[in-house]
Amino acid sequence: MELPIILVFIIIGISILLFITELFPVDKISFFIIVALVLLQLTTPEEAISGFANPATITVLALMIIAVGLEENGVIQLLSDGIKKLKILPLILLTPAFMIISASISAFISTTAVVIIFIKIITRLSEKYGFSSSRLLMPISFAGILGGSCTLMGTSTNLIVNAIAKKQGVEAFSFFEFTRYGIIFFLIGLVIMTLASRFLPKKKQRNLSRDYDIESYVFTIKVTEDSPLIGQRFGDIEFMNQEDAKLLKLIRNNQVINDPGKYIKLMANDNLVLMSDLDNFQTFMKENGFVLNEKRQKQQLENYNKDEQNDLTYIETLILPGSNLIGKTLKGLRRISFEGAFPIAIKKRQNLRNTQERLLRKNIEEINLKPGDRVLLEMQEHKISDLYNIENIAILNEHEFKRQVSKSKRTIALLILLGVISLAATNVISILTASLVGVAAMLLTNNIQLESVYQKVNWQIIFLLAGMIPLGIAMTNSGADVWLSQHLLSIMNNQEPTIVLGLLFGLTIILSGVISNNATAIIMTPIAIAVASGLNLDIKPFLFAVMFGSNFSFFTPVGYQTNTLIYGTGVYKFKHFLFIGGALSLTLWIVGTFLLSMDF
Repeated sequence: MELPIILVFIIIGISILLFITELFPVDKISFFIIVALVLLQLTTPEEAISGFANPATITVLALMIIAVGLEENGVIQLLSDGIKKLKILPLILLTPAFMIISASISAFISTTAVVIIFIKIITRLSEKYGFSSSRLLMPISFAGILGGSCTLMGTSTNLIVNAIAKKQGVEAFSFFEFTRYGIIFFLIGLVIMTLASRFLPKKKQRNLSRDYDIESYVFTIKVTEDSPLIGQRFGDIEFMNQEDAKLLKLIRNNQVINDPGKYIKLMANDNLVLMSDLDNFQTFMKENGFVLNEKRQKQQLENYNKDEQNDLTYIETLILPGSNLIGKTLKGLRRISFEGAFPIAIKKRQNLRNTQERLLRKNIEEINLKPGDRVLLEMQEHKISDLYNIENIAILNEHEFKRQVSKSKRTIALLILLGVISLAATNVISILTASLVGVAAMLLTNNIQLESVYQKVNWQIIFLLAGMIPLGIAMTNSGADVWLSQHLLSIMNNQEPTIVLGLLFGLTIILSGVISNNATAIIMTPIAIAVASGLNLDIKPFLFAVMFGSNFSFFTPVGYQTNTLIYGTGVYKFKHFLFIGGALSLTLWIVGTFLLSMDF
């Protein structure tokens, strides 16, 4: 094996490890890849930055901008209002109904945007009408992924595979070329998820304090001089021994004692950092002479009168991709204008790095926000609608607020979307040209402002594509794709084409479960082309296998962004994706292998 090939595989291996561990954000990892490719001379500098001008990257960006215009002009809200009317259906019919709608919309609008809307709707409806949101969110997310797989513009994965294939001389896909397969896959998913929804978690009474306890609901309190507990050992204080309470730190005379022992006695002016159930904590505070967050208490007294303090409530928000709050800390949020809300706690989306032990060791106020995290806010109830001025957060409560938008602008935005779809679907112009024309139309009709684009577009995806696409070029330059395909062919020598296709399909699904679907498509597409060429078989079934396989990472919550978002709502555990999503991935792999091999 030549050195350039070894270097490419080392970069791919390190990239996969970084994606799995989430040691760095995906956009930062992508930038590291660009630099590594240039320094190791696996690509020219021009090739290393070519991902920023790649047709797939620009098309994805343009479609994101159009989606922002649809949201700002009320098209998404119009769809949302229509979806809410389905609440009258029984749950057994509600699941397939929502899945069909999610899949249909996701075929033409960003799957992530569709699922975000559903998270808002389902959370509110479940609170109001008493059904379990967990029975619907996973089926809806899976349906969105399956629906997005049906058309060329439905997901960025399809655009990437098409762009790489075109660059290597393969005929471009038409808009609906693989729709027939996508519809079959969706129908299979519809049946499986409708039946499996009964095995998803049953409804539990929402309790914000329980949601935030051990992982992120942290209080800092000070012992007053008249507290009856002064002089008692921590081990003798009943509250400190409760299951829902944990004393993390003792700050005494500017010295920090982590995990103080039960024999240490409480002294006046001690500062305690602890985690607790909200209700029990409030009772403990009132009865034993403690002060909660002196600065916050002083701020409340200064800003609110007694009646206004009684109006205070807790609001739970979900951080969405593209939010300008991403990267900020709890401490940082308290320094900025937050529409009158005071951030109390952060609940992290769990992953391999966000273990309970790690979060306990690190100051919760110093942990950075990421998409899928939740923030608990304290604010006056009558000002909740002001939170809608904050871009890209979902308010997970029963309060609703509707923006007033011009009906004419809403109609124009919808017509622009239909025009883009029509132009791309009829091959009058390419999907890249159609999407750029759509953005221009949005700007000309004043349906979107560039300031909103800068705030709302998920730039992480753009940098991910721009960083990973050169990795595919490096595989071709070094001959890594040919080397790997030759060894795969030698292993599968004399095997039926169906088996070869199935192995490629399965490998793609597995890889997409641990890194992003876009990264998987970039890595596997050159390999698929080389394998198909080596066997003198039609290339397109192999490209379809990569395309669908990259999207079918249902067995983990990290392979596809929508799964990460619903995982961040806290209603699912990893095992739900592993068993239910795994069953769906396995079924689609088997059916897809035989279905696609019929084209040989």
